[in-house]
Parts: sequence; C-alpha cells; structure tokens
Amino acid sequence: MTSKTHSKQISIAIIGAGISGLSCATRLQKLGFEVEVYEKSRGVSGRMSTRNGDGWNADHGAQYFTARDPLFIEELNHWIQSEAASIWNPCLKVYKQGQWHDSISSENRYVGTPNMTAPGKFLARNLSIQLNQTIDQIAIKKGKWSLHSIEGGDIQKKFDWLVLALPAPQALALTQQMDLKIKGWVSNANMQGCWTVIVSPNQNLNTDFDAAFVNNEIISWISRNNSKPNRIGREVWIIHANPQWSQEWIELDRDAAAKLILDCAKKLGLDFGDSKVSIHRWRYASGHVNPASCPIINQDLKLGFCGDWLRGGRVEGAWLSGYELASQIEILQK
Repeated sequence: MTSKTHSKQISIAIIGAGISGLSCATRLQKLGFEVEVYEKSRGVSGRMSTRNGDGWNADHGAQYFTARDPLFIEELNHWIQSEAASIWNPCLKVYKQGQWHDSISSENRYVGTPNMTAPGKFLARNLSIQLNQTIDQIAIKKGKWSLHSIEGGDIQKKFDWLVLALPAPQALALTQQMDLKIKGWVSNANMQGCWTVIVSPNQNLNTDFDAAFVNNEIISWISRNNSKPNRIGREVWIIHANPQWSQEWIELDRDAAAKLILDCAKKLGLDFGDSKVSIHRWRYASGHVNPASCPIINQDLKLGFCGDWLRGGRVEGAWLSGYELASQIEILQK
C-alpha cells in the first residue's frame, strides 16, 4: 500500500461530484493522496438528485439502486448504518400490451434517506469540494495539470493527476485533443437523455401501486415519491420518459414535452388534472459501454476516467468505477 507520507505529495483533481467522482475521491483520500473535487452544480450527488418545491420534495434523477457486487454491498451497509440509505419496498406494477400486471421482480431496491442526495453527501463529508465551478479548460505542462473554470478563471493550484468523473460527451469535450482513445469509448456509450416530469397533485391519486415500469409508451417509469422511506410533505409523482423518445425530442420545448408525457399518463389511467408540474431535462441520463476489464487511464498524461457509463450503468456501476480507478492510480504510483 502506498504510504501516506509518500502519496500526500501527490495531488489529484477530480472533475465531477457525482457518485463515481465521490467514490474515487474518498478512496484516494483514504490511500493518502491529496484530493480536490470540482463540481459545476451547487451540490453533490449528480443524478442522485432531489428537487424541493413548496411543501414537497422529489427524487427526480435516479429513482432507486440495487446492489450485487460484494464491494458495493459493503459500502451500502455503511450508508444504511449511517442512515444515509434504506431499503424501499414499493408495491410495483408493470404496464405492457395495454394492460397492468403485478411485477414479479423480487430484487431489493434501495434509496437514499431522507432523499436521494444522502449517499453522495455521506461520501462528501470529509472531502475538499469546490462547488459552482464549471471546468471548461484543462491543460498539462511539465507534468502538472492546470484547470480553468467559467466562474473563477484560472485555478491557481496545479495537480499531478486529473480524473474526469463526467458523462461521456462532457469528458470528450475536455480531452478530445489529448486522448484519442476516449473517442471510441464515447461513441460506444451512446448516452441518451431523459425528460422527467414532477407532478404534485391537488389531491392524492387513488392508485393500487407505488411505482411502475411502462413498456412501449412515451413513459418508461412512474413512481409515488412519498412511498419511499422518510419522505415528508405533499404527495409527489415522478414520471420518466423513455430514453429513445427523450433523446429524439431532447430539444423540445419544456411545456410541450410535459404535455405529451402527461397525456401518455392519462392514457394509462393516471389523470393528474390541474396539478402543479415541474419538468427537468437530463441531457445524459443513460447509456454505457460494456464494463471495461480495467479502469480507463492514460498513464503518460496521468489522466483517468470514471463514471457509470464505464461500468455498465447504474449507481452501483458509478461507485465501482470510481473505486476501481482510485485503486489503479495507487498501483501506478507505487
């Protein structure tokens, strides 16, 4: 293992404070590296996100996550013990061929508590993170990385390593002149958007399910946010459009997209009437390459990539991607 005395001299910048970036950062810091995280948003957790409204809040990004890998199960247990996550047992249905069916899935589903940002905040608790910093330029000179942000200009500190914990197209935009290999990975990732509608009904909907998968419609998922543990406030429903439709209509006017999605919900028997509606457009919500046999690193440049798109998608893939990249960096620094 790299000694803390030695590795503390090695500084690493991580762009992106989603689960993969936070996972990579916490692992590197435990190994003794000096880590600084830069995030364009005003908070951490990326697509494990929550929106707050007047008397309500709703997880409008990742809806839940599963755990299959022993390493991630071990991490999840830390989250649960710290009350940052909990199991969710929704009454689950499936809509297919014009009919509703009970889901036969028995897989455990987990959520952050009291909202989906909690695991990210748990990971971030001991990290140095610079929020509201959109890194738009990177450069390497004499073996040191320099960064530039839209908000603050040139960042004074220089770094030995750079990690991009970003969706594939954003990683490509920063590195396409430096690492040609990333182009192939990005095209294979085929990341697609997701239109998300958040509905706060005037009165609670009388349904016999908490969440549902929807097949062959504009909508692919719908859930009652309040069915998750520790949720408070007014009833809120989350509706996700399917990735293919979302990507095809990613530039559609927000209100027009919301109307088409709500019309589809009404066709399925979910009439929200004159409810309060918010809409969010995720430009890069899904898509991934086949899990890589090893993390993506340009050893000569000391440049690494992590994200769910490099590890099969999902929250678990994001966490594993960051963890494995950190472990590989430690091996290279021995």
